[in-house]
Amino acid sequence: MTATAARPGSNGAGGRAERFARPVLLAFLLVAAADLAGLLAGAETVHLVAKPLLMPLLAGYAVLRGAPRLLVAALLFGWGGDVFLLADNDLAFLVGMGSFAVGHVCYLTLFGRGEGRGRAPAPLVTGAGYAVVLVVFLVLIWPDLPADLRIPLTGYSLLLTAMAWRAGVFGPYAAAGGALFLLSDALIATGIAEWPQAPAPDFWVMLTYIAAQALLTLGVLTKHKTQHKTKRKPGE
Repeated sequence: MTATAARPGSNGAGGRAERFARPVLLAFLLVAAADLAGLLAGAETVHLVAKPLLMPLLAGYAVLRGAPRLLVAALLFGWGGDVFLLADNDLAFLVGMGSFAVGHVCYLTLFGRGEGRGRAPAPLVTGAGYAVVLVVFLVLIWPDLPADLRIPLTGYSLLLTAMAWRAGVFGPYAAAGGALFLLSDALIATGIAEWPQAPAPDFWVMLTYIAAQALLTLGVLTKHKTQHKTKRKPGE
């Protein structure tokens, strides 16, 4: 039960939200499974239908669980990125990347507020590790990237890496989600650079992406619920 549902006088509305949350989460998991199965089977139509449904379902689940607005906004900007990246042209790719970038700003703002509420700051050692990985990756991939995408991808990568690092403020689930988000986008970048790919590369991109957004959501919801519980006095 959510912290909101547990408050006196809110059992009715909170209980109804909780009952709706589980079916929405199940729908998200089923659509995710269908999308991944479609990618493995080479069924492009399944992917075109399933992918745009993923983030709205996850955002709906987050809303029903009383999530912070910034989490919902981050997921919906992720949905915008998902939709634009379905189009196979450079303009749509840049717009989609921009939508994801705004989503990362939402995550960063949320994580920054988390640090200001008594949570431990993101470890500098972890940040240094992420910085080293980013620099090495960019140095290696830079010559193989299209010239017009080098600067936008570099800026986006800096923002994404900062988000992945700061995600640790909200615990291990969010930290793992941030790391997987970074991995997912690194796989996309290697495809753009035409590096050798694993079999079914789109499957691995979506698997890591779906897991990343789900873990980020779980991490934020877990901390949000804990925070509300600690604000309540014993016996309330």
